[in-house]
Amino acid sequence: MSDLGWNPLHGVPSYPAERYAALADRIGGLLRSRGDILLVQAEAAVALEAAAVSLARPGLAALNIVTSLYGGWFGQWLRRGGATVADIVAEPGLPIEIDAVAKALDAGSRIDVLALVHAESASGILNPLPEILALARDHGIVTVVDAVASVGGHEFDVDDLGIDIAVIGPQKALGGPAGVSALSVSRRAWDFILRDGAPRDSILSLADMKSWVDSGRFGLPGTPAPLEFFALETSLDRIEAEGLENVVARHALAASATRAGLAALGTPVWVPAAKASNLVTAVPVPEALAPAVLITAAGRLGVELTEGVGTAPARLVRLNHTGPRATFQTVLSNVVAYGAALRQAGHLADISAASEAISSAYSR
Repeated sequence: MSDLGWNPLHGVPSYPAERYAALADRIGGLLRSRGDILLVQAEAAVALEAAAVSLARPGLAALNIVTSLYGGWFGQWLRRGGATVADIVAEPGLPIEIDAVAKALDAGSRIDVLALVHAESASGILNPLPEILALARDHGIVTVVDAVASVGGHEFDVDDLGIDIAVIGPQKALGGPAGVSALSVSRRAWDFILRDGAPRDSILSLADMKSWVDSGRFGLPGTPAPLEFFALETSLDRIEAEGLENVVARHALAASATRAGLAALGTPVWVPAAKASNLVTAVPVPEALAPAVLITAAGRLGVELTEGVGTAPARLVRLNHTGPRATFQTVLSNVVAYGAALRQAGHLADISAASEAISSAYSR
């Protein structure tokens, strides 16, 4: 049994109650949001469900864009609350087409809320957020955006884009903890949430969370987990020291260098750059080759590649360059390991050319 006296996690002090407001303000600055910032003492899926639960009720009409299992979940949560939901489902593993959104909005049915995911870590795609939000604004629709896999990796300006509810988690591009998340909520969204029938006395109630805002943003309700908030504070320190613009640029460079390396390797990428996330690059696996074979081979070299999630029938392997991984060393390791795995499986892969392409991308 270990000596508890040597455990740095033993006896962690409480997070100072007076620092929660400052923490929320820093997140608001990160999101460029003048709306209320709510802190959720759980990972981002809880914050997303809280948004759905707090909006949903009989009579609410929602248009839900589904480009992964996360969008599917959001629609289920809305329906469970009594909302009428129309799903627009993209082709497996691909971003939504803006024409499909425009057609749905112009169909004539009343729509109160539109929900979508910005970037998808499941498949490495990027939905056309500015174009979709412009359409929603033209129709006077409240918007909900899952920005967990985009904030810090892509330009994201809540006020400029006109987002009513944005949900983030710091565990991806921001390099922070997974056990805490946050929402930005506009005044217009509050008008919907606080109507008669708003859920109360629940960890999923945004109406209850607003009481924290209205009471001066001091101590959070319940018993907060101090480690998560200390970790969040530290991750924000790192982001502010580097500069958010530099963090976004670092992810963009990692993505473009990865794509350059894969092109030199002789491997196609899943979607063109304009439709791709800066956090994860997905590649389609050659015919008759299982993704698990390549993932296992790369793992023997100490490199973690992962399979696309919910992208069947597309068979994708993801190269992760998120947060602290958005570096030359990780990008090079990812592509070289993928090339080595292809070679072991009997496929051609020009590892030397790929290495040169990545080095060139980082030398510009």
